[in-house]
Amino acid sequence: MSAVFNFTFVPWFRSVAPYIHMHRGKTFVVGLCGEAIAAGKLQHLAQDLALIQSMGVKIVLVHGFRPQVNEQLQAKGHTARYSHGMRITDEVALDCAQEAAGQLRYEIEAAFSQGLPNTPMAGSTVRVISGNFITARPVGVLDGVDFQHSGLVRKVDVAGIQRTLDFGAMVLLSPFGFSPTGEAFNLTMEEVATSVAIALQADKLIFITEIPGIRIKPGEPESEDNPIDTELPLAAAEQLLAQAAPGQRPTDTAFYLQHCVKACKAGVERSHILPFALDGALLLEIYVHDGVGTMVVDEKLESLREATADDVGGILQLIEPFEKDGTLVKRSRTEIERDVANYTIVEHDSVIFACAALYPYPEARTGEMAALTVSPQSQGQGDGEKILRRVEQRARAMGLTSIFVLTTRTMHWFLKRGFVQVDPDWLPEARKRKYNWDRKSLVLVKKLS
Repeated sequence: MSAVFNFTFVPWFRSVAPYIHMHRGKTFVVGLCGEAIAAGKLQHLAQDLALIQSMGVKIVLVHGFRPQVNEQLQAKGHTARYSHGMRITDEVALDCAQEAAGQLRYEIEAAFSQGLPNTPMAGSTVRVISGNFITARPVGVLDGVDFQHSGLVRKVDVAGIQRTLDFGAMVLLSPFGFSPTGEAFNLTMEEVATSVAIALQADKLIFITEIPGIRIKPGEPESEDNPIDTELPLAAAEQLLAQAAPGQRPTDTAFYLQHCVKACKAGVERSHILPFALDGALLLEIYVHDGVGTMVVDEKLESLREATADDVGGILQLIEPFEKDGTLVKRSRTEIERDVANYTIVEHDSVIFACAALYPYPEARTGEMAALTVSPQSQGQGDGEKILRRVEQRARAMGLTSIFVLTTRTMHWFLKRGFVQVDPDWLPEARKRKYNWDRKSLVLVKKLS
């Protein structure tokens, strides 16, 4: 085995260990769109889900089947009909949905039953259990449109799903529900996944979809200036949803986002939108710091926000010990009052436990993250990473392509999070003029993807 491989593998494996520990025993509800299966992505996704489950995560997998049902309908010379973003399920469409669901269950169970040597599934034992865990009710008539056999989730059998997960099995749900009279209703994968995540109070709701995520500037094409917004606070997601047209197609901004917002408002702390086109997107989102899709996060628990004038005293109290021991450069109250809008803070019970400031240099399309401080009482709990992600988000929103820090003692913390060391001459001219050569601070830069 090459020394280069060892050099890269060992630090990488160590870097994902905290996330393995963090997610052990947690419950993830994964909504897999039918388009991903139609595109031939099932084998790799099954391997990744089996790997995640082997690391102690409890998984509920909800599959979609839009293209498969449409294919069945086409074969029968029947036209697919939609209204209000839902399928109108007549008798023919219901038969097609049942056929498609049966075929997909077979394919999914087969994918999790593999165990060939020299593959990620070697030695794995994944028990996949399906069942009538969803009670449904009819959509009925909306605006004069009779949805016939289309339904909505009425109730989730939480106890039954939980017992199955505790048994060590993966729960597989098709977008079907049954009424107390035994009538079958065609549901949407998105609604089933969201309802199950809320009912279980899952730790994550993850949609594996046709879209790469929500962009910084929704509606505008992909570019360096318009990357994926990797972390979207719930309040910002709600605001974006209010401005967007109703999401009736998977490519609409609001289509998946509305379900993420609904889940977060109902107690699911993290909801994700990931692209199935990117191999390994699930692993990259869960076990890598920055992730690859969009995560909608309810920050009420963390109280992560921009600072106001009322926070100046708390910021001063937080950074003072670090100024005394030389970790931070001394800042006066006047400076902090002047720049308070640049600060992001983490607050617990009206006490500030972490902060950082962002000073943009738009002419160089970069910004300085300064005064990153985490209280000794909460170090090791992820507050520093929360602040870093928010500062990155603010920088992207300003059109910046990188952020930099000056540090004398915490270089390794930044290196582990994607920063690289550069020569002080790299600094924007305005910042270079203020650089203290006697302090000999290291300059570290992170590019914003």
